[in-house]
Amino acid sequence: MYSNKNEGPRRGRSFDSMNIGFEEKLLNNEINKSTFTKIEENSEKNNTSEKGRATIIFSLKNEVGGLVKALRLFQENHVNLVHIESRKSKRRNSEFEIFVDCDSNHEQLNEIIHLLRKHVNVVDMDPPDNSCLHEEDMYDVPWFPKKISDLDKCANRVLMYGSELDADHPGFKDNVYRKRRKYFADLAMAFKHGDPIPRIEFTEEEVKTWGVVYRELNKLYPTHACREYLKNLPLLSKYCEFREDNIPQLEDVSRFLRERTGFTIRPVAGYLSPRDFLAGLAFRVFHCTQYVRHSSDPLYTPEPDTCHELLGHVPLLAEPSFAQFSQEIGLASLGASDDSVQKLATCYFFTVEFGLCKQEGQLRAYGAGLLSSISELKHALSGNARIMPFDPRVTSKQECIITTFQDVYFVSESFEEAKVKMREFAKTIKRPFTVRYNPYTQSVDVLKDTPSINSVVEELRHELDIVGDALSRLNKQLGV
Repeated sequence: MYSNKNEGPRRGRSFDSMNIGFEEKLLNNEINKSTFTKIEENSEKNNTSEKGRATIIFSLKNEVGGLVKALRLFQENHVNLVHIESRKSKRRNSEFEIFVDCDSNHEQLNEIIHLLRKHVNVVDMDPPDNSCLHEEDMYDVPWFPKKISDLDKCANRVLMYGSELDADHPGFKDNVYRKRRKYFADLAMAFKHGDPIPRIEFTEEEVKTWGVVYRELNKLYPTHACREYLKNLPLLSKYCEFREDNIPQLEDVSRFLRERTGFTIRPVAGYLSPRDFLAGLAFRVFHCTQYVRHSSDPLYTPEPDTCHELLGHVPLLAEPSFAQFSQEIGLASLGASDDSVQKLATCYFFTVEFGLCKQEGQLRAYGAGLLSSISELKHALSGNARIMPFDPRVTSKQECIITTFQDVYFVSESFEEAKVKMREFAKTIKRPFTVRYNPYTQSVDVLKDTPSINSVVEELRHELDIVGDALSRLNKQLGV
């Protein structure tokens, strides 16, 4: 339980045994007085870079109005109360202790302690810890998006293809196809966070190409795809019109994913750098192409297209455990060195793109590159492919091949196992901070100093309080 700094102190749960009702009224009156307003107005003048979070625990002496007098001292000395609650004393069963969190520097803390001793018994205190990173420690950290709208700054840095095709691309000599590709690229380049994804009227040729891929892959899925994929594909058929004769609209798919796992789709013109692509995953944003491969060879594409994205990636992005696994790789990449990002991207490649798992004693595919490629899906599960256990330290050094089958495929017992291994691997990445995704603001909190870490701790306390309340109610229902 905590209070916003600008709201002033709030009481804890158990003041009643200290005859606190009367004092609480007095306290509320004090908080509403102009004295407190003046303190708020002057807070910037009194805040210095030396301030940090301090904790004071005290018990009341046997005098009327002791609590109000004590708290008034914080107001008069311009010390901002962040959190206040009462606790049953661990020292004397008959007493309660007041636990106060405040913003204070060492000088203020010493002064307030001296004044408090006249009215209360100070039991314990934890002086402010002003540990933090110096700005020079952040100089060499590559730029990374801090909020979801920052993806607008990097989503258009396409490295390959887009509206331009290589000479060996199946559609290179097809002017109609090239014009169509430019249309899709322009739509993606114009997209900004918050925009609805443009709905596409696909051509008859595009729908036919999609239909061939959809039909042939669905023959293999029952015996080759993991159970999570098989569970989610029918849901996509029901809610997003995944059908042989229809190419789903990305806006419909994005809404479906948002409700399932919080992931959303963002259209992209072509290949992004590993850093820019993984940064999107940190915000549960999947950069997705909207164009269709060339019709001359429906079962081959030299690049990700909408068949690969929708049939390979989307069904598993609708799975909570897999969605979290993907996001954690993205979060680990933010602010990491180029070498570390490459290692993370390689792990992503051999899991999210070409990963295998074991289910009911059988190998099954969960990688999108496999689940959208008929020939490689058959090869990976043929018994002739080289299979190794997924270990990020080993996997991150493996060469990624995009023109032929992989030399080796990595298998995990489950998404949870892969997630645990990636978490441990992410801890080895050298950067002077860690990050945490805030789903309420769709931003990342950079944890680099004591106040930022304390803020997370306060939120976790609140979440644990909710869990504790739920368990208490459940125990009452069960008669425990």
